[in-house]
Amino acid sequence: MGQTLSEPVTLKDTSRCENAQMVVGASCMQGWRVNMEDAHTTILSMPDDPDAAFFAVYDGHGGANIARHAGKQLHKHILKRPEYSSGEIETAIRYGYLDFDEAVQKDDVLKEDMAGATAVCCIVRNGKVFCGNVGDSRAIASVAGRVEELSFDHKPSNPREQERIIAAGGYVEYNRVNGNLALSRALGDFIFKRNDTKGPEEQIVTAWPDIETREISDEWEFIVLACDGIWDVMRNEEVVNFIRLRLAQGMEAEDVCEDLMIRCLSPDCQSGGLGCDNMTVVLICLLHGNGMPALRTKCARSVQTSSSDIEDNSDLDFE
Repeated sequence: MGQTLSEPVTLKDTSRCENAQMVVGASCMQGWRVNMEDAHTTILSMPDDPDAAFFAVYDGHGGANIARHAGKQLHKHILKRPEYSSGEIETAIRYGYLDFDEAVQKDDVLKEDMAGATAVCCIVRNGKVFCGNVGDSRAIASVAGRVEELSFDHKPSNPREQERIIAAGGYVEYNRVNGNLALSRALGDFIFKRNDTKGPEEQIVTAWPDIETREISDEWEFIVLACDGIWDVMRNEEVVNFIRLRLAQGMEAEDVCEDLMIRCLSPDCQSGGLGCDNMTVVLICLLHGNGMPALRTKCARSVQTSSSDIEDNSDLDFE
């Protein structure tokens, strides 16, 4: 784990945006870490494609520069791909990630940066969600209270990841790439991308994303994107139950994001790093043209709340 403070920084950078299709809350918090290295993007209407929305979470490591730059630029690289305009969104996301990485490697300032960043993004377009992911930030959806996984973590111990790492000249030690990096795909991290005999998708650490595409039905309630500061503490099902309960009780999306981060924040830093990381949450509430009251009613139906969650949050005030 990274260096930590004697007391956590709990000041939150929180935002909200909305249209007829969705209400989006987002929040990030430095927590126990010495620096804030996360970034995120929420765009309800994309440039050159106003009917598409783009959301992303970037978790930086070794510095914040790559994550912050991705927050401003990654979606532009995806939009510029010729495949995007022809409707091949999955391909545009894949090569948009690689184009971003290539552009950073040519940047006179950023190319020398030792930092890297995870990147999980969702494009909501024409009744579908397209999710691209490198690293261990994660996206899930709640579909009638059931978890729908939209991304899968890239860990060096995963057999497919380990095979690529070794083939490119690296190794896995202590579940880390070359004994160093705890994830196997990322933007940046160019020290792991120097094998001239391999393509960009074959490097020890690659920016080549996995893509998951889903049709959005009326049963879809919300999508959550968050960094591993959340997922290291709570399971997918726990996060869905946590959010459904609070939406059903009338909390606003942005307040739910803040509440989730506080729930995951460790009371001290003696817990092996769990709850001591930077935290970022983006919550996309899907309205289906019916407004937030209808979504709250949906979330109130058969809320799958464990007894431990009730006990942990019995003193919360939702007024």
